[in-house]
Amino acid sequence: MIMFQATKTLLAKSALALSLVALSACSSFTGSNVSVSSLGDNPAPTVAPQSGEPEDVVIGRREHPRIVAAYGGIYSDRTAEIMIAQIVGRLMSAANQPNTQFTITILDSAEVNAFALPGGYIYVTRGILALASDKSEIAAVLAHEMAHIILRHARARTDRTRTTEIVERVISGVLGQDAATEGANRAKSLAAFSQGQELEADREGIKIAGKAGYDPHAAARFLGVMGRFAKFSVGDKTGDDFLSSHPSTPDRIQKAIAVATSLFGPPGVGETDRPGYMAAVAGLTFGDSPAQGSIIGRKFINTANKFTFSVPQGYTLQNSQSAVVGVAGDGEAVRFDSADVPPTVALSDYLKSGWIAGLKPETVTADSYNGIEMASGVAQTEQWFFRVSVMRFDGDVYRFIFAAKADSARFAAGAQATLKSFRRADAADLGQIRKVAIKVVTARAGDSAAALSKQMAGLTRGDDLFYIINDLLPGDPLEAGQKYKIVTLQ
Repeated sequence: MIMFQATKTLLAKSALALSLVALSACSSFTGSNVSVSSLGDNPAPTVAPQSGEPEDVVIGRREHPRIVAAYGGIYSDRTAEIMIAQIVGRLMSAANQPNTQFTITILDSAEVNAFALPGGYIYVTRGILALASDKSEIAAVLAHEMAHIILRHARARTDRTRTTEIVERVISGVLGQDAATEGANRAKSLAAFSQGQELEADREGIKIAGKAGYDPHAAARFLGVMGRFAKFSVGDKTGDDFLSSHPSTPDRIQKAIAVATSLFGPPGVGETDRPGYMAAVAGLTFGDSPAQGSIIGRKFINTANKFTFSVPQGYTLQNSQSAVVGVAGDGEAVRFDSADVPPTVALSDYLKSGWIAGLKPETVTADSYNGIEMASGVAQTEQWFFRVSVMRFDGDVYRFIFAAKADSARFAAGAQATLKSFRRADAADLGQIRKVAIKVVTARAGDSAAALSKQMAGLTRGDDLFYIINDLLPGDPLEAGQKYKIVTLQ
């Protein structure tokens, strides 16, 4: 399977798509007894229809593989999977839903996100697992999404056609904007319910989590943490996250506190199990997965298909499994992705097939660099000038699309240099890649947050990140013997 499978759609003729999302993988838990299964063995698991809801199940079963593909496939972490299966089992019992079957999927995405599909499909990202600090916080997220399904918000929100359109729009948003005017509409979460529905799911989710024995105040606490992380990462956001459809407003947090207090009393009740949670997320990949490729300065290295390329000076690269996008401060951009092109179709013919607007057929040329077959051409629209190239590498076809407001000798030279840099990755290239992961440390007497955060010195703003992922504020003391998360290069 090639790395950029989710981008195998044509770019819109009206504009160049330059959006990305963090795409990745998942594992799935299904059944009233929350048995664990792997999507790697069963890409489209069979789900028994809910009583009276067969159409919901059909929708969920149909769209589930597409969601998984859009977020990149399976994230496998057996310890985390078992923990979530146990949490879901307790929540299902507390929700008194013996005939409802849920499929919980972990998406290998750095996004902090959770959402639900009709038919009992619930998704959480490893990004949200990395941000939480105890089991009650993840229980709160899962219970909230279960509440949307139990309360039939998907049906109340739309009819069947509308639900399918929402799924299509979310998938389109994940794959990239077709036009600038459609960007806002396409960047919506599947969990985009009304404010009233969100508050109703908050209340029901808190009730379920509390009845299951978890800290009912975790929902309010975690909303606050997610709000802090959203502000921290605002410059790095590449797609939707949980807060885009579950806003962490002070009013909403206060309502969650009020609900938890009215149902279960003041803070201090319910299980959190911080040590157990920390043990489960130790080693969890943080940020971009190496499987999605790695960016080292202006160089991109694909570890799965073993190729590399470099972009010109002045470009800043961002990566997801759908595309690699580079932006230069002078109004230029480049997108690298893949395309489905049959082996019998010549690259020059594919380039002329109409998938990009304004292509000038007379500019198409065939080339070969580093033993790799390529074809290039020039395209122009009212607002953009494009230099487009496609190449066939080990049977897969990849695309470079450089965009600028106007052509120039420098722009042309940069695009050509990037093409010539595309080659097979060698051992030296692959040896540069390092995984970023969660490491759990135990505070000793006299340790401070500043001291532990220094272990994250290899990361940008590591000290700020340490406070957020451990739900601390500057100046907060550490508890000797307590477990804390740090993010390290491995």
